[in-house]
Amino acid sequence: MTTRNVAIIGASGYSGEELVRLLLNHPHAELVAVTSRQSAGQSVAQVFPKFASHPKSKALRFSDPNAEVLAKQADIVFLALPHGVAAEFAVPLLNAGCTVIDLSADFRLKSAEVYKDFYAHDHPAPELLKKSVYGLPEIHRAKIKGATLIASPGCYPTSILLPTIPLLRAKLIKPTGIIADSMSGVSGAGRKAEVDYLFVECNESVRPYGVPKHRHLSEIEEQLSLASGEKVTIQFTPHLIPVNRGILTTLYLAPEKHFSNATEAAALGEQITACYQAAYANEPFVRVLEGKALPDTKNVTGTNVVEIAWRLDPRTGRLIVMSAEDNIVKGASGQAVQSMNILCGFPETAGLV
Repeated sequence: MTTRNVAIIGASGYSGEELVRLLLNHPHAELVAVTSRQSAGQSVAQVFPKFASHPKSKALRFSDPNAEVLAKQADIVFLALPHGVAAEFAVPLLNAGCTVIDLSADFRLKSAEVYKDFYAHDHPAPELLKKSVYGLPEIHRAKIKGATLIASPGCYPTSILLPTIPLLRAKLIKPTGIIADSMSGVSGAGRKAEVDYLFVECNESVRPYGVPKHRHLSEIEEQLSLASGEKVTIQFTPHLIPVNRGILTTLYLAPEKHFSNATEAAALGEQITACYQAAYANEPFVRVLEGKALPDTKNVTGTNVVEIAWRLDPRTGRLIVMSAEDNIVKGASGQAVQSMNILCGFPETAGLV
């Protein structure tokens, strides 16, 4: 199997660090370049001592990002950059013939107007929005296979879309009145020095933020609308919790069919079970829990797995669906590598198990 040369622009952040870990050990990828202005000149071993035992870690050094140089070194370039900045590198890399996998929000939406509404500035490369593929492998695998620009989903959207899209496609839930509550570890804010994310501010503290219009709503609603065939608007409230990694999401959904007794509830339950089995029974990174088991971040941290479980509530007539994932792996870098595996024809689990 052919080895592909890969590079990471913005490799010093949390997602970048996770990409370094995954790609250093990937059986079919050769990590040839990592960039970071603040770490330029230093080796991977110096910046990330945890990788110092890897044979490549001392020879591989961080450099300043230069699209022209990287295009000569790598076939595939991962962008682990802030939104707005990623597009500046995506354009010249694509023009040079590279495949780009972007972990920012720059290419997740199809509408430049929606992007401006949620991100408060004009899109830097609107001509590329039609070309990009939303990199949620379990939903868009066929499109990923032929893509040259992949927009890897956000962490919150992954935790919401994977449990909800199969139910919408099967017409088992109403596309209206969807409520999502999510809790995320502090690494979701990125590696930056801000008062709100200092240890003393976050420890022993749980707080909501981004209310009522978190930026991730834009891609969540776009993807749910595509699945439903009509415009979907949801209520989404994210919360910051004092853990390093992990997202737990709880969704409150209205079933299309009303259930008022045990027989009706059992019939609906069988449909939901069948729906998830059809969608995810053969998916290596989606674990639909059975029996009394419920999602738990401790079971997915450090993995590319998302756990999903559901319950019907006869008192309220609602379907409650819960999910757990690692926000940096399945919610970011692991999912990006999963997309790379698909488009390169590698085993989908390569480097991820």
